[in-house]
Amino acid sequence: MRYRTRTSRKAVVLAAVAALAGGLLAGCAEDSGGDEPGGSSGGGGGGKGKTTLTVGVFGAFGLQEAGLYKEYEKLNPDISIKQNSVQRNENYWPALLTHLSSGSGLSDVQAVEVGNIAELTGTHSGKLMDLGKVSGVDKNAYLDWKWQQGTTDDGKTVGLGTDIGPTGICYRKDLFKKAGLPTDREEVGKLWAGDWNKYLEAGKRYKEKAPEGTAFVDGATGVMAAVHASGKEKFYDKDGELVYKDSPGVKEGWDLAAEFAEAGLTAKLQQFQPSWDQAFSNGSFATVTCPPWMLGYIKDKAGDKGEDQWEVAAAPKPGNWGGSFLTVPEAGKNKEEAAKLVAWLTAPKQQAKLFDKRASFPSASAAYDLPEVKDAKNPYFGDAPVGKIFAKAAEGVPVQPIGPKDGIIQQYLADTGMLGVDQKGTSPDKAWDKAVKTIDNALDQ
Repeated sequence: MRYRTRTSRKAVVLAAVAALAGGLLAGCAEDSGGDEPGGSSGGGGGGKGKTTLTVGVFGAFGLQEAGLYKEYEKLNPDISIKQNSVQRNENYWPALLTHLSSGSGLSDVQAVEVGNIAELTGTHSGKLMDLGKVSGVDKNAYLDWKWQQGTTDDGKTVGLGTDIGPTGICYRKDLFKKAGLPTDREEVGKLWAGDWNKYLEAGKRYKEKAPEGTAFVDGATGVMAAVHASGKEKFYDKDGELVYKDSPGVKEGWDLAAEFAEAGLTAKLQQFQPSWDQAFSNGSFATVTCPPWMLGYIKDKAGDKGEDQWEVAAAPKPGNWGGSFLTVPEAGKNKEEAAKLVAWLTAPKQQAKLFDKRASFPSASAAYDLPEVKDAKNPYFGDAPVGKIFAKAAEGVPVQPIGPKDGIIQQYLADTGMLGVDQKGTSPDKAWDKAVKTIDNALDQ
């Protein structure tokens, strides 16, 4: 399981897509021994006349672990691939910006997390190749919203998408049964289909007969982020203007999350903290927003006693939590060969293999009919047809503008704002004002 994508909400909540989806929690990552994103481009160097291509990533990215580098080397005997991995994206990203500015110290291929892609396309696109023009790359093979994320306003595609994090709702069948709610995934999905307010109403029904010591959802901040991710507009508008203070989607997410907190429907937990991990093991809450990579996280934390108790249903409205891109710096010594590698790694067939091996859901919709995706089931989650569930969600994710400071805004709305409502009983209005003041100071508004 690739936990690297988890930062996407932390990059969408801690300035890691959004996230999944970054290196913040990737303790299993192979580390190059420093905080540099690349190292040398290497030129020809791999010995025996081979060209060595370097790939800079953060966390346990999955490409190497899934065996894709070795497969490419077999197909291209004159190519050798070396991966440089920095464990934490908050170290990787600033270093990458520095090396892009100087034009040195870069890998031939550089990964970029979804929470950083808007800054890349908006400010640094001139330092990167246009991968949309590379032979074998078919725009129509990818989800439109994912393709747009890696493309500048003038149509230059500087990042090809690897994975995404379409969201569902993971729920505990045993707790739902005790609370008198349906347990079949189709019936559960109908409880809240199309409307986050129905999710709130389901929570109120759960509370009426809730098993002792349990809550309906993990925390209010998770609810807020899920609602924000499912809207057509969040913190920026389509013209790149900062609109979070007046955005209807932001207000909906804030107000709904506050209602969850004030109605006593949350376990008052902050995601990716030890208490949250322990709550999975204890069965302390009944639902959580989950992209595909979260399934492995739940299995790890809930353990054997959670097997066949957790299930997956469709979310009220699909959003995206996590995902990354591959780019090729213009300053690289092997950029033509690097572009060919990126085109191959992000092709539908390879994305399907990555999902099969690492649970990284494809951003190439052309992969959804391949057996590795279409027929995928998860035995821990009652043999849920996860390939079909998340493919349907992926195709419903809105094309949402991403701004350069999305991560900062989301972080403070959650940690400075909504967390106070949930854990301390702060009034939503006071919490909002505090969060806005912090955000404005951070953005020098």
